[in-house]
Amino acid sequence: MIINTHSHIYDEAFDTDREEVFRRAMEAGVGMLLLPNCDEKSVKPMMEFYERHPKEVRIMMGLHPEEVYKDKEDKKDYKEKLGIIEDEVSRLTARNDSSVSVGVHNPLVGIGEIGLDFYWDDTFKKEQIEVLSEQLHWAKELGLPVSLHTRNAFHEMFKVLDHEQDGRLAGVMHCFNGTFDEARTALSYGFHLGLGGVITYKSCGVKDFLAEIPMEKIVLETDDPYLPPVPYRGQRNEPAYIVKTAEKVAEIYGVTTEEICKITTENAIKLFKLEVRS
Repeated sequence: MIINTHSHIYDEAFDTDREEVFRRAMEAGVGMLLLPNCDEKSVKPMMEFYERHPKEVRIMMGLHPEEVYKDKEDKKDYKEKLGIIEDEVSRLTARNDSSVSVGVHNPLVGIGEIGLDFYWDDTFKKEQIEVLSEQLHWAKELGLPVSLHTRNAFHEMFKVLDHEQDGRLAGVMHCFNGTFDEARTALSYGFHLGLGGVITYKSCGVKDFLAEIPMEKIVLETDDPYLPPVPYRGQRNEPAYIVKTAEKVAEIYGVTTEEICKITTENAIKLFKLEVRS
């Protein structure tokens, strides 16, 4: 079994064939999908998909960093969005608590997708850091791991983690594409590296040092519908394509694909405290 730790299968890119995409993922060996939220609008489709597939799907709740600057004309808008997401976290936390009492799994397994993104716009650095810090506090209070989106912002991200890491933070550096030094720094904060289709690209420098990263500190993901692996570049990414990432990671480590799938699945189960039942 493979656990795909980052899929946006609820995205509108799959509106015409979502169930077929899900079926292909299951047939490819994906046993569970973790769905990170993006904004206040994605909550409903994400939850609807979870309700259709509660055995194979778990969810994360968070506000993506791009949402902080998306509506530049209204600087207060991101606070309203964050408030909506906080209400959803509270609702799902209560659901988690009640789920335990009746012996079923917890749907909410993390806070995400959160982070810092200065690629398109760095005007609202202060506000992005404020939103990130607030959501890290939620994670620490609830004992949940986080999915961290970091683009053109490792320096600032590590400054935030310097301040916030008190032993209670854990999670994934989603779609990691940094340097070896940045990878080691991420590991020093207790984070795992999320590896997706980018690892199959010729331009990706991570594959040059990945073998030096302990296999116990990596997880697999797709970030579909974005960043498809070779040989699907230029197409819509799908959860099933995680197999191509697993094959490339196995090649880099010099082990079998089966071993990579087994280890990364065990890593995901431990990190997200997943209850995997037959």
